[in-house]
Amino acid sequence: MRMRRALTLGLAAGALVLAGCSTGEESDGGGDGGGGGDSGGSGGSGGDVSASDIRIDVVTHAAPGDSFWDVVKAGSDRAGEDLGIEVRYNSSPDPGEQSTLIDNAVADGTGGLVVSMANPDGLESAIRAAVDAGIPVITINSGIDDWQDFGAITHVGQSETIAGEAAGEQLNEAGIENAVCVIQEPGNVALEERCRAAAETFEGQMENLQTDNTDLAGSQATIESQLSADDSIDGILALGGDMAGRAVAAVESSGRDVQVGTFDLNADVARLVQDGSLLFAIDQQPYVQGYLGVTGVYLKLLNGNDVGGGQPVFSGPAIITQDNAEAVLEFAENGTR
Repeated sequence: MRMRRALTLGLAAGALVLAGCSTGEESDGGGDGGGGGDSGGSGGSGGDVSASDIRIDVVTHAAPGDSFWDVVKAGSDRAGEDLGIEVRYNSSPDPGEQSTLIDNAVADGTGGLVVSMANPDGLESAIRAAVDAGIPVITINSGIDDWQDFGAITHVGQSETIAGEAAGEQLNEAGIENAVCVIQEPGNVALEERCRAAAETFEGQMENLQTDNTDLAGSQATIESQLSADDSIDGILALGGDMAGRAVAAVESSGRDVQVGTFDLNADVARLVQDGSLLFAIDQQPYVQGYLGVTGVYLKLLNGNDVGGGQPVFSGPAIITQDNAEAVLEFAENGTR
């Protein structure tokens, strides 16, 4: 019931965003515009802002080559094309460097920011400074517990607690008794919450295993070593699409009968779910995060709109199993799911 309620809220909020987007484009910034824009400098100016003047910077914690963030970027880029605005994308997995990217965007005259907060403590001062400077901010993906305190308009993502609980339920249904939860980014609060919530719902035993998403070959070796060290492990919970493929490969290399489930979706993950190599994938729809993040800031700048009503906008979780993997594969292959 909790998951159904979260998904319903997310779809409703997404519909409101798209409806607001249509209204903003038709009016081209006309009318009385920006009532209530007290947290964003341009957002309070109402009808004197046109789409062609808007620039939005997306700053994430993505590591180079991470396929998940390619989808987020595709969503944000498409939003920019659809809305006729300039979108600039930058990223760094290092919180200090990500903060600098935020500061640089503000200094360079950005109109608004879309920021992922895997390490909220490391980004707090940069985000607060942007908000204090009148720059509207929406957080995406990570940071659902901190966006409001930092002054952001809303957060677009999934509840990692609800998603983690769903993963634990899937492991229970599969009859798994001893699982490993693979964390591929040290210090990422969202990943830690996924494992915590999964472990609380899972009826068996679960331990965390630290790997490195920037070294997939080394991560596969780490998983293989863990399987060799403990022959009672019968389940692996991966937290990202790229790591999921390495977990499946590690199981195949070990010759063990170990079932693997994962968070996050890409085309390879969808195929692995479809052929039964993966039990399930929990999709938070990264394309939606990029697209709605940019669109929400656009509405603030153009019309003074505040999306979300003081609540996060949920982009997931959606549970992908062998029953529905084929239906999402085409979108995953197109880079939009």
